[in-house]
Amino acid sequence: MEFLTLLVNRAHPLPADFVPDGLMEPDIPFDAPAGHEKRLLAAPAARAASELFCSARQQCLCLCGISGYRSYTRQEEIYRKRLAETSESYVNLYVARPGTSEHQTGLALDVSCPAVCCQLTESFADTPEGKWLAKNAPLYGFILRYPKGKEEITGYAWEPWHIRYVTRSLALYLALTGLTLEEYVQLHTGEEICLEKLPV
Repeated sequence: MEFLTLLVNRAHPLPADFVPDGLMEPDIPFDAPAGHEKRLLAAPAARAASELFCSARQQCLCLCGISGYRSYTRQEEIYRKRLAETSESYVNLYVARPGTSEHQTGLALDVSCPAVCCQLTESFADTPEGKWLAKNAPLYGFILRYPKGKEEITGYAWEPWHIRYVTRSLALYLALTGLTLEEYVQLHTGEEICLEKLPV
């Protein structure tokens, strides 16, 4: 499967030394310091994100990028820090283990807005920005990667803030069918997608 539609999850990890080619900073507001790696995205995702955010601005909506690219090393730091703060079962619902994060591909972007103080929270879904993003992201090649009701399939809790670039054609197809990326891969490759049972 080509890079832009690559499935990354616990069953499909990336090598520790994987770094996407052509990382660049999209023309979007970021709640991150200048020069930080999380302001970067793979070039196709960066261009699409710039168009997505521009369209939102034209609707007088204020989207803010929170986190784009994340290296294996940085993901490892985050995972270990969260484990020190709370239970492993809770952490595994929200935080990918090193090598299993879509952020390492440079194709994923966490998004928020000032109405929720630019936090990554489920209440983002109820804001005008969150509602607009859910409806319009596929037009720019993005999907809401971890939708509500699909937790047993994706292996993660609902995250209305996490979008993933998969190309416009695939994003529109997934939006129309309601399939997750896992279900799409299984449908088109015949591969059984086996994830660990979600923690209780």
